[in-house]
Amino acid sequence: MIGSLRAAANRLAGRLPPLVADRVLPGRRRRIKAEGTTQVARARHRLFIGPVNSAGQGYAWARAAERLPDVAAADFMYRNAHDPFAFPADHAVPTTFFVASAGWQRDQRRAVARRFSHVLLESGRHLFGTEGGVLEQIEWLQDRGVRVALLWHGSDIRLPSGHARLEPDSPFHGGAYHETERLEEIATRNRRLVAESGVPSFVSTPDLLEFVPDATWLPVVVELDRWRAAAPDAPLARRRPVVVHAPSNAGLKGSELIAPTLARLHEEGVVDYRPVSGVPSAEMPAIFGAADIVLDQFSLGISGVATCEALAAGRVVVSHVGDGARAHIRRASGLELPVVEARAHELEATLREIVRERERFASIAADGPVFVEALHDGRRSAAALAPFLGVSPSPVR
Repeated sequence: MIGSLRAAANRLAGRLPPLVADRVLPGRRRRIKAEGTTQVARARHRLFIGPVNSAGQGYAWARAAERLPDVAAADFMYRNAHDPFAFPADHAVPTTFFVASAGWQRDQRRAVARRFSHVLLESGRHLFGTEGGVLEQIEWLQDRGVRVALLWHGSDIRLPSGHARLEPDSPFHGGAYHETERLEEIATRNRRLVAESGVPSFVSTPDLLEFVPDATWLPVVVELDRWRAAAPDAPLARRRPVVVHAPSNAGLKGSELIAPTLARLHEEGVVDYRPVSGVPSAEMPAIFGAADIVLDQFSLGISGVATCEALAAGRVVVSHVGDGARAHIRRASGLELPVVEARAHELEATLREIVRERERFASIAADGPVFVEALHDGRRSAAALAPFLGVSPSPVR
């Protein structure tokens, strides 16, 4: 009996316009209420960040913004049912619900316009379901007095054709990366959004300034104490150092370029290589903390979240970071990025050198937490957001 009633309800829902179905069907009404709309604390300046929360940075930037006087913030994301990383978020809904529920889309749109004074729109994505264009959603918010800026994480704005001209080991040479064409289309579309919207842009890593020259660098934020506490022992004390490589996207990080080297050094007993994949974010501090050497990426030339996390843990970090990115970090902070430089073809020699000269490289690793505290603990991120929010960058809570 119950099954036949459910089937009849499903047939009825299929015949009704989505907004009507969301309003009149009890199950849909309950679901919309349960998922809710994004809330924010009372403050003069209220910042909404969404809808991507890449590497948990939307949540981290929201906390950084709240260091500023009279600022409250919240991040929102949609996520797949089997999200392997499970980054924290102030408000999250399932992707299918985000796309399908017209009633929730309407409620969320109204809630954001009513509750927030500023919006950081991540990765050129729709904020309120996929109906209409992103530019239309930006203009709708602006018409209601909300200030909007764009926020770029990497592949959303990094033009593969341009990157291939800059980087000898770019994964986009000859379309080697299987999604090169799709990423070219995405970046081209988003560059058009930058031009057509006319709103400010932020980028999460300094290398992206090559693709959005007028953008403001918004440093990623790392919870320093969490990573430092998971790594109580100094690196390189073991006879056979533990090497970890945990790429979020192996095809973009150049993992295939270094795999033969790591397999060979592991077999020789020079290092103990431990590849990592699909690990929840909550478990990563322990993984980095148990390592001596962390390898990040060897094809993009960037310094991103994983690099900063490994530095915070006081590990020896080996990665390829382009000269332009290193120079921008130096100008912004007065500090040298304490990442051991190596391209893929240099990795074997670099690892052998680290094993031979442990004291020198352990000293470089010790600079990691100092660097992260100076540039990636949230204070500089708050200062970067302050002009957009219309507040003074100090005092910072």
